[in-house]
Amino acid sequence: MADAVCNSQRFSYSFLTSLSSSLNSCHRALPPNQTRLQKSGVSVSEFCSVSGGASIAFKRRRKLGKFKVCATVTETEPPKWWERSAGPNMIDIHSTHEFLTALSEAGERLVIVEFYGTWCASCKALFPKLCRTAQEHPEILFLKVNFDENKPMCKSLNVKVLPYFHFYRGADGQLESFSCSLAKFQKIKDAISLHNTDRCSIGPPRGIGDLNLEGLTSSKDKLSESPAT
Repeated sequence: MADAVCNSQRFSYSFLTSLSSSLNSCHRALPPNQTRLQKSGVSVSEFCSVSGGASIAFKRRRKLGKFKVCATVTETEPPKWWERSAGPNMIDIHSTHEFLTALSEAGERLVIVEFYGTWCASCKALFPKLCRTAQEHPEILFLKVNFDENKPMCKSLNVKVLPYFHFYRGADGQLESFSCSLAKFQKIKDAISLHNTDRCSIGPPRGIGDLNLEGLTSSKDKLSESPAT
């Protein structure tokens, strides 16, 4: 019995020694490029023969992380309702000088001026219909005046409620002015029918309310720069 145990121990020791030697020789036998791959964690598979015809496969795997590619899409914000334009015959006015210049260059065209506020719900409701009217009448010049940007000028023109409209025509200067809401939009159509007719100019322009076209000769827009009261 003692001999059997001794033989078993010798066999185990011999097997382990042979296995260790085989493993070492297998590792040394790996080509340089595969050794580098093994160190870098890329999958490497090598089979080493050991005693007894058994084969041991060594694999080293590296888990590749998942990368998420995030594409940044730049979205352009649509224009605000008061920034929209019906076409080349609708112009935004930012100063008294621009206002007087637009009127003087309009010639005999009918000019409709809308005074509005970005905070005015009635102005917002009426605006789409005004744009359609401008598209239907390319011969008419539409001017948009932001009340908050041009308070001194608006007060000089006696604009006290919004939306408010002024009608101008060549040498006749200001034709009429009135307040109008969406429910009363027919008032604007009636004014267009009345004033949008062919005519001949007689004499120089007479001025525009409390604003005079002679102010165009000034290099500074004094009115627009005066403090609001």
